[in-house]
Amino acid sequence: MKNTLNVLLSKLRMKQLQLLIALDDLKSLHKAAGAMSMTQSAASKALQELESMLDAPLFERSKSGMIPNQLGHCVIRYARLMTTDLTALCQDVAEIRSGRGGRLAIGAIMGAIPECVVPALNQLHAAQPDLSVEVVEDTSARMLQQLDDGRLDLVIGRAAVAADPSKYHYRPLGDEPLSVVVGYGHPPLPKKEVKLRDLAGHRWVMYPSHMPLHALLEREMDLAGLRMPDNPVSTASTFVTVALLQSSHDLVSLLPTAIAGLFVRQKMLRLVPVKLKSPSQTFGIVTRKGGVLSPPAEQFIDLLCALPVEQAQGRSPERPARKQKTA
Repeated sequence: MKNTLNVLLSKLRMKQLQLLIALDDLKSLHKAAGAMSMTQSAASKALQELESMLDAPLFERSKSGMIPNQLGHCVIRYARLMTTDLTALCQDVAEIRSGRGGRLAIGAIMGAIPECVVPALNQLHAAQPDLSVEVVEDTSARMLQQLDDGRLDLVIGRAAVAADPSKYHYRPLGDEPLSVVVGYGHPPLPKKEVKLRDLAGHRWVMYPSHMPLHALLEREMDLAGLRMPDNPVSTASTFVTVALLQSSHDLVSLLPTAIAGLFVRQKMLRLVPVKLKSPSQTFGIVTRKGGVLSPPAEQFIDLLCALPVEQAQGRSPERPARKQKTA
């Protein structure tokens, strides 16, 4: 391994990595060479040099073109990662030179945004007003792919959903409790506990089947001895969910408690007192092992870790926020 590393450090060129990416995209040495403004013989030589450094072929020729083998896929993934990191470096240098102060890309699951991401971002912005920040909200699995590709600096989510969680540093941050909700105009609900069976006359606004919260609702329905609804409305959008619930008294949905709380306090939704049997899922700060965090990313993580425990766990939707002391 050490010998291979020394060879790569002394002989590897970015042009070779760019060629790998072009080959993966175009599946043709001729087309990849054209895209790289190289002759086909020069491209073939560059590929042979790289395969010689690794002492193994990276592609197989087939009817559909040049297809990367297992080692090829591995090297291409790191080639894309290095290219993305260099692009981010150039952007950061340009922004720092222009006085805009760099950038930070954060991925976060929906339930972590109100009580974790937003307060920490507000504090970070107060300290670094010129920092450019991008926030991506998606499933943990999809955001971990973006973290691997270098498109995100860190993820607030779950590392356990990855095929190989050991690739990441994971620092638990809080839980994501869930609540059953209806529109604010829904007829009054009993204050005592409601069973899922009592909502049989309602249509569900549900998450798409690939999302974890869909599987959780399936589990809750199964534990209640119920079948999944035959005629649900499926959406991954919180805005669409809330708009639909407000428009009809016959709709019900499941939302992270922290998200539900935002709309309950604004009198847009009501909580349904259903006690879910599934335990709250824990989420945390996920970063790449071996990756180097930028100063803004490190500061953002410090701010997240300094949040009060009750804030990270998600405040009860009907409990008001603490009043700020006046000077």
